[in-house]
Amino acid sequence: MIIEFFTIFKGYLVKVLPFLIVGFVLSGLIHEFVPAKLVERHLGGKGIKPIIYSTLAGTLLPVCCIGSLPIALSLHQKGARLGPVLAFLVATPATSITALLVCYGLLGLKFTVFIFFAVILLGLLMGVMGNLIKFSPPKDFTNPTCCQEKELTIDPICETSVDMNKGLKAECQGEYYYFCSAHCRAVFEENPKKYGDTKEYTNTKGIKERLRSVFKYIFTDMVKKIGPEIFLGLVLAALVSTIAPVGEFVADYFSGGLGYLFSLVFGLAMYICSTASVPLVHAFISQGMNVGAGMVLLIAGPVTSWGTILVLRKSFGDKTLILYLTIISILALSFGYIFYLI
Repeated sequence: MIIEFFTIFKGYLVKVLPFLIVGFVLSGLIHEFVPAKLVERHLGGKGIKPIIYSTLAGTLLPVCCIGSLPIALSLHQKGARLGPVLAFLVATPATSITALLVCYGLLGLKFTVFIFFAVILLGLLMGVMGNLIKFSPPKDFTNPTCCQEKELTIDPICETSVDMNKGLKAECQGEYYYFCSAHCRAVFEENPKKYGDTKEYTNTKGIKERLRSVFKYIFTDMVKKIGPEIFLGLVLAALVSTIAPVGEFVADYFSGGLGYLFSLVFGLAMYICSTASVPLVHAFISQGMNVGAGMVLLIAGPVTSWGTILVLRKSFGDKTLILYLTIISILALSFGYIFYLI
Protein backbone atom coordinates (compact mmCIF):
# COMPACT_ATOMS: atom_id res chain seq x y z
CA MET A 1 0.00 0.00 0.00
CA ILE A 2 2.92 2.35 0.72
CA ILE A 3 4.27 1.86 -2.78
CA GLU A 4 0.82 2.53 -4.23
CA PHE A 5 0.53 5.71 -2.13
CA PHE A 6 3.83 7.12 -3.39
CA THR A 7 2.94 6.16 -6.96
CA ILE A 8 -0.36 8.03 -6.76
CA PHE A 9 1.28 10.97 -4.96
CA LYS A 10 3.93 11.18 -7.69
CA GLY A 11 1.20 11.14 -10.33
CA TYR A 12 -0.60 14.07 -8.69
CA LEU A 13 2.67 15.96 -8.31
CA VAL A 14 3.60 15.50 -11.96
CA LYS A 15 0.18 16.74 -13.09
CA VAL A 16 0.08 19.70 -10.72
CA LEU A 17 3.69 20.97 -10.81
CA PRO A 18 3.71 22.65 -14.27
CA PHE A 19 0.50 24.53 -13.50
CA LEU A 20 1.81 25.52 -10.06
CA ILE A 21 4.94 27.00 -11.58
CA VAL A 22 2.99 29.06 -14.12
CA GLY A 23 0.55 30.19 -11.43
CA PHE A 24 3.34 31.19 -9.04
CA VAL A 25 5.06 33.23 -11.74
CA LEU A 26 1.88 35.08 -12.68
CA SER A 27 1.08 35.67 -9.00
CA GLY A 28 4.55 37.12 -8.46
CA LEU A 29 4.12 39.51 -11.38
CA ILE A 30 0.73 40.66 -10.08
CA HIS A 31 2.11 41.11 -6.58
CA GLU A 32 5.00 43.28 -7.78
CA PHE A 33 3.50 45.29 -10.63
CA VAL A 34 -0.14 45.82 -9.53
CA PRO A 35 -0.15 48.40 -6.69
CA ALA A 36 -2.56 47.85 -3.83
CA LYS A 37 -3.40 51.56 -3.95
CA LEU A 38 -4.81 51.06 -7.44
CA VAL A 39 -7.16 48.43 -6.07
CA GLU A 40 -8.21 50.52 -3.07
CA ARG A 41 -8.84 53.61 -5.21
CA HIS A 42 -11.61 51.93 -7.21
CA LEU A 43 -13.53 50.23 -4.41
CA GLY A 44 -15.14 53.26 -2.79
CA GLY A 45 -18.40 54.91 -3.72
CA LYS A 46 -21.89 53.58 -4.34
CA GLY A 47 -23.49 51.42 -6.98
CA ILE A 48 -22.56 48.16 -8.63
CA LYS A 49 -19.23 49.31 -10.09
CA PRO A 50 -17.18 49.03 -6.84
CA ILE A 51 -18.62 45.53 -6.30
CA ILE A 52 -17.58 44.48 -9.80
CA TYR A 53 -14.10 45.93 -9.28
CA SER A 54 -13.64 44.24 -5.90
CA THR A 55 -14.85 40.89 -7.25
CA LEU A 56 -12.58 40.96 -10.30
CA ALA A 57 -9.63 42.18 -8.24
CA GLY A 58 -10.24 39.38 -5.76
CA THR A 59 -10.16 36.70 -8.43
CA LEU A 60 -6.75 37.92 -9.66
CA LEU A 61 -4.90 38.92 -6.50
CA PRO A 62 -2.67 36.14 -5.08
CA VAL A 63 -4.00 36.48 -1.53
CA CYS A 64 -5.30 33.72 0.74
CA CYS A 65 -8.35 33.80 3.01
CA ILE A 66 -6.38 35.06 6.02
CA GLY A 67 -4.34 37.51 3.96
CA SER A 68 -7.47 39.12 2.53
CA LEU A 69 -8.76 40.13 5.98
CA PRO A 70 -6.45 43.11 6.69
CA ILE A 71 -6.89 44.35 3.11
CA ALA A 72 -10.67 44.17 3.40
CA LEU A 73 -10.67 46.00 6.73
CA SER A 74 -8.41 48.73 5.38
CA LEU A 75 -10.71 49.12 2.37
CA HIS A 76 -13.67 49.61 4.72
CA GLN A 77 -11.79 52.12 6.86
CA LYS A 78 -10.88 54.10 3.75
CA GLY A 79 -14.50 54.45 2.69
CA ALA A 80 -15.45 51.25 0.85
CA ARG A 81 -19.02 50.15 1.60
CA LEU A 82 -19.83 46.79 3.17
CA GLY A 83 -20.86 45.25 -0.18
CA PRO A 84 -17.48 45.59 -1.95
CA VAL A 85 -15.70 44.48 1.24
CA LEU A 86 -17.73 41.25 1.47
CA ALA A 87 -17.37 40.65 -2.27
CA PHE A 88 -13.61 41.01 -1.91
CA LEU A 89 -13.55 38.61 1.08
CA VAL A 90 -15.37 35.98 -0.99
CA ALA A 91 -13.69 36.34 -4.38
CA THR A 92 -10.09 36.70 -3.18
CA PRO A 93 -9.59 33.29 -1.54
CA ALA A 94 -12.18 31.41 -3.62
CA THR A 95 -9.91 31.16 -6.63
CA SER A 96 -6.65 32.37 -8.09
CA ILE A 97 -4.64 32.01 -11.26
CA THR A 98 -2.71 29.13 -9.71
CA ALA A 99 -5.89 27.37 -8.55
CA LEU A 100 -7.53 27.73 -11.97
CA LEU A 101 -4.50 26.27 -13.72
CA VAL A 102 -4.32 23.33 -11.31
CA CYS A 103 -8.07 22.83 -11.68
CA TYR A 104 -7.69 22.69 -15.45
CA GLY A 105 -4.86 20.17 -15.13
CA LEU A 106 -6.72 17.80 -12.78
CA LEU A 107 -10.45 18.36 -13.30
CA GLY A 108 -10.65 19.68 -16.85
CA LEU A 109 -11.97 22.71 -18.69
CA LYS A 110 -15.61 22.33 -17.60
CA PHE A 111 -14.75 22.51 -13.90
CA THR A 112 -12.37 25.43 -14.46
CA VAL A 113 -14.77 27.60 -16.45
CA PHE A 114 -17.67 26.90 -14.08
CA ILE A 115 -15.75 27.67 -10.87
CA PHE A 116 -14.39 30.90 -12.37
CA PHE A 117 -17.80 32.31 -13.27
CA ALA A 118 -19.43 30.87 -10.14
CA VAL A 119 -16.96 32.77 -7.96
CA ILE A 120 -17.58 36.00 -9.86
CA LEU A 121 -21.35 35.58 -9.47
CA LEU A 122 -20.91 34.69 -5.79
CA GLY A 123 -18.90 37.85 -5.22
CA LEU A 124 -21.41 40.04 -7.04
CA LEU A 125 -24.40 38.63 -5.17
CA MET A 126 -22.56 38.86 -1.85
CA GLY A 127 -21.73 42.50 -2.60
CA VAL A 128 -25.27 43.44 -3.56
CA MET A 129 -26.69 41.82 -0.42
CA GLY A 130 -24.00 43.43 1.72
CA ASN A 131 -25.00 46.90 0.52
CA LEU A 132 -28.61 46.20 1.50
CA ILE A 133 -27.67 45.63 5.14
CA LYS A 134 -28.29 48.54 7.47
CA PHE A 135 -24.84 48.36 8.92
CA SER A 136 -23.86 50.31 12.04
CA PRO A 137 -20.06 50.39 12.28
CA PRO A 138 -18.46 49.59 15.64
CA LYS A 139 -17.49 52.58 17.75
CA ASP A 140 -13.86 52.20 16.75
CA PHE A 141 -14.74 53.26 13.20
CA THR A 142 -16.84 56.30 14.11
CA ASN A 143 -15.30 57.66 17.30
CA PRO A 144 -13.24 60.71 16.31
CA THR A 145 -10.89 60.14 19.23
CA CYS A 146 -10.11 56.63 18.10
CA CYS A 147 -6.56 56.02 16.98
CA GLN A 148 -7.48 53.25 14.56
CA GLU A 149 -6.48 55.28 11.50
CA LYS A 150 -3.07 56.04 12.99
CA GLU A 151 -2.37 52.32 13.38
CA LEU A 152 -2.51 51.75 9.62
CA THR A 153 0.33 52.52 7.27
CA ILE A 154 1.50 51.52 3.80
CA ASP A 155 4.12 48.89 3.04
CA PRO A 156 6.71 50.84 0.97
CA ILE A 157 7.44 47.81 -1.21
CA CYS A 158 4.05 46.47 -2.33
CA GLU A 159 1.88 49.38 -1.10
CA THR A 160 -0.37 47.09 0.94
CA SER A 161 -2.08 48.51 4.04
CA VAL A 162 -0.36 47.23 7.18
CA ASP A 163 -1.43 47.29 10.82
CA MET A 164 1.45 48.96 12.65
CA ASN A 165 0.74 46.88 15.75
CA LYS A 166 1.04 43.59 13.90
CA GLY A 167 3.23 44.19 10.84
CA LEU A 168 6.96 43.60 10.61
CA LYS A 169 9.07 46.74 10.91
CA ALA A 170 12.54 48.08 10.19
CA GLU A 171 14.29 51.31 11.13
CA CYS A 172 16.00 53.72 8.73
CA GLN A 173 17.48 57.06 9.84
CA GLY A 174 15.34 57.16 12.97
CA GLU A 175 12.08 56.35 11.13
CA TYR A 176 10.20 53.07 11.28
CA TYR A 177 8.80 51.39 8.19
CA TYR A 178 6.23 48.59 8.35
CA PHE A 179 5.82 45.57 6.05
CA CYS A 180 3.21 42.97 5.23
CA SER A 181 5.74 40.14 4.95
CA ALA A 182 9.35 39.17 5.61
CA HIS A 183 9.94 39.31 1.86
CA CYS A 184 9.06 43.02 1.65
CA ARG A 185 11.21 43.80 4.69
CA ALA A 186 14.14 41.94 3.14
CA VAL A 187 13.82 44.00 -0.05
CA PHE A 188 13.78 47.17 2.05
CA GLU A 189 16.83 46.16 4.05
CA GLU A 190 18.89 45.58 0.90
CA ASN A 191 18.96 49.34 0.29
CA PRO A 192 17.04 51.27 2.96
CA LYS A 193 18.29 54.70 1.83
CA LYS A 194 15.97 54.53 -1.16
CA TYR A 195 12.95 54.61 1.15
CA GLY A 196 13.19 58.14 2.50
CA ASP A 197 10.25 58.87 0.20
CA THR A 198 8.19 55.76 -0.51
CA LYS A 199 6.46 57.26 -3.53
CA GLU A 200 9.76 58.23 -5.10
CA TYR A 201 11.12 54.74 -4.55
CA THR A 202 8.06 53.09 -6.01
CA ASN A 203 8.38 55.13 -9.20
CA THR A 204 12.15 54.74 -9.64
CA LYS A 205 12.57 51.09 -8.79
CA GLY A 206 14.58 49.44 -11.55
CA ILE A 207 13.30 46.56 -13.61
CA LYS A 208 16.08 44.28 -12.38
CA GLU A 209 15.15 44.99 -8.78
CA ARG A 210 11.50 44.37 -9.49
CA LEU A 211 12.21 41.08 -11.25
CA ARG A 212 14.44 40.06 -8.35
CA SER A 213 11.55 40.90 -6.05
CA VAL A 214 9.22 38.77 -8.18
CA PHE A 215 11.51 35.75 -7.89
CA LYS A 216 11.85 36.20 -4.14
CA TYR A 217 8.10 36.38 -3.82
CA ILE A 218 7.67 33.22 -5.89
CA PHE A 219 10.29 31.07 -4.20
CA THR A 220 9.98 32.34 -0.62
CA ASP A 221 6.64 33.97 0.19
CA MET A 222 4.41 31.84 -2.03
CA VAL A 223 6.11 28.60 -1.03
CA LYS A 224 5.85 29.49 2.68
CA LYS A 225 2.25 30.70 2.44
CA ILE A 226 0.58 27.91 0.50
CA GLY A 227 3.35 25.35 -0.06
CA PRO A 228 2.56 23.31 3.08
CA GLU A 229 -1.17 23.39 2.33
CA ILE A 230 -0.64 22.25 -1.24
CA PHE A 231 1.61 19.44 -0.03
CA LEU A 232 -0.98 18.41 2.57
CA GLY A 233 -3.71 18.51 -0.08
CA LEU A 234 -1.71 16.18 -2.32
CA VAL A 235 -1.03 13.81 0.58
CA LEU A 236 -4.73 13.68 1.54
CA ALA A 237 -5.70 13.15 -2.09
CA ALA A 238 -3.24 10.27 -2.40
CA LEU A 239 -4.50 8.74 0.86
CA VAL A 240 -8.14 8.96 -0.27
CA SER A 241 -7.22 7.23 -3.52
CA THR A 242 -5.01 4.60 -1.83
CA ILE A 243 -6.95 3.44 1.24
CA ALA A 244 -9.73 1.14 0.07
CA PRO A 245 -12.16 1.67 3.02
CA VAL A 246 -12.09 5.43 2.44
CA GLY A 247 -12.91 4.97 -1.23
CA GLU A 248 -15.72 2.56 -0.42
CA PHE A 249 -17.17 4.95 2.18
CA VAL A 250 -17.09 7.84 -0.30
CA ALA A 251 -18.75 5.73 -2.98
CA ASP A 252 -21.46 4.45 -0.62
CA TYR A 253 -22.42 7.68 1.11
CA PHE A 254 -21.22 10.66 -0.93
CA SER A 255 -22.44 9.68 -4.38
CA GLY A 256 -25.85 11.21 -3.66
CA GLY A 257 -27.33 14.09 -1.72
CA LEU A 258 -25.33 13.37 1.45
CA GLY A 259 -22.20 14.35 -0.44
CA TYR A 260 -23.49 17.92 -0.77
CA LEU A 261 -24.06 18.23 2.98
CA PHE A 262 -20.67 16.73 3.78
CA SER A 263 -18.89 19.08 1.38
CA LEU A 264 -20.66 22.14 2.76
CA VAL A 265 -20.02 21.32 6.43
CA PHE A 266 -16.46 20.20 5.78
CA GLY A 267 -15.78 23.28 3.66
CA LEU A 268 -17.20 25.73 6.20
CA ALA A 269 -15.45 24.13 9.17
CA MET A 270 -12.05 23.39 7.61
CA TYR A 271 -10.09 26.05 5.73
CA ILE A 272 -8.55 24.65 2.54
CA CYS A 273 -6.81 27.04 0.15
CA SER A 274 -8.22 27.16 -3.36
CA THR A 275 -5.21 25.42 -4.91
CA ALA A 276 -4.90 22.67 -2.29
CA SER A 277 -8.62 21.85 -2.48
CA VAL A 278 -8.40 20.81 -6.15
CA PRO A 279 -6.43 17.53 -5.72
CA LEU A 280 -8.58 16.64 -2.70
CA VAL A 281 -11.78 17.12 -4.71
CA HIS A 282 -10.28 15.15 -7.58
CA ALA A 283 -9.56 12.25 -5.22
CA PHE A 284 -13.08 12.31 -3.77
CA ILE A 285 -14.65 12.38 -7.22
CA SER A 286 -12.43 9.56 -8.48
CA GLN A 287 -13.70 7.45 -5.55
CA GLY A 288 -17.35 8.09 -6.38
CA MET A 289 -18.33 11.45 -4.91
CA ASN A 290 -21.02 13.36 -6.77
CA VAL A 291 -19.39 15.97 -9.04
CA GLY A 292 -21.85 18.57 -7.73
CA ALA A 293 -20.70 17.89 -4.17
CA GLY A 294 -17.13 18.29 -5.36
CA MET A 295 -18.01 21.72 -6.74
CA VAL A 296 -19.56 22.66 -3.37
CA LEU A 297 -16.28 21.83 -1.65
CA LEU A 298 -14.28 23.84 -4.20
CA ILE A 299 -16.45 26.89 -3.49
CA ALA A 300 -17.04 26.66 0.27
CA GLY A 301 -13.65 25.37 1.39
CA PRO A 302 -11.41 28.35 0.53
CA VAL A 303 -13.75 31.23 1.49
CA THR A 304 -14.25 30.43 5.17
CA SER A 305 -11.88 29.99 8.08
CA TRP A 306 -12.21 30.51 11.81
CA GLY A 307 -10.11 33.64 11.40
CA THR A 308 -12.57 35.06 8.86
CA ILE A 309 -15.55 34.18 11.05
CA LEU A 310 -14.09 35.79 14.18
CA VAL A 311 -12.93 38.94 12.38
CA LEU A 312 -16.28 39.40 10.61
CA ARG A 313 -18.17 39.00 13.86
CA LYS A 314 -15.94 41.44 15.73
CA SER A 315 -15.67 44.09 13.00
CA PHE A 316 -19.11 43.94 11.35
CA GLY A 317 -21.39 42.18 13.85
CA ASP A 318 -23.44 38.98 14.07
CA LYS A 319 -25.93 40.09 11.42
CA THR A 320 -23.23 40.46 8.79
CA LEU A 321 -21.60 37.15 9.75
CA ILE A 322 -24.90 35.26 9.51
CA LEU A 323 -25.61 36.83 6.11
CA TYR A 324 -22.10 35.96 4.90
CA LEU A 325 -22.34 32.28 5.89
CA THR A 326 -25.94 31.95 4.69
CA ILE A 327 -25.21 33.33 1.22
CA ILE A 328 -22.13 31.13 0.86
CA SER A 329 -24.09 28.03 1.92
CA ILE A 330 -27.08 28.65 -0.35
CA LEU A 331 -25.05 29.60 -3.40
CA ALA A 332 -22.46 26.84 -2.95
CA LEU A 333 -25.21 24.20 -2.80
CA SER A 334 -27.04 25.82 -5.73
CA PHE A 335 -23.96 26.04 -7.92
CA GLY A 336 -23.03 22.47 -7.04
CA TYR A 337 -26.44 21.13 -8.06
CA ILE A 338 -26.46 23.20 -11.26
CA PHE A 339 -23.03 21.84 -12.13
CA TYR A 340 -24.30 18.30 -11.55
CA LEU A 341 -27.24 18.91 -13.89
CA ILE A 342 -25.10 20.22 -16.75
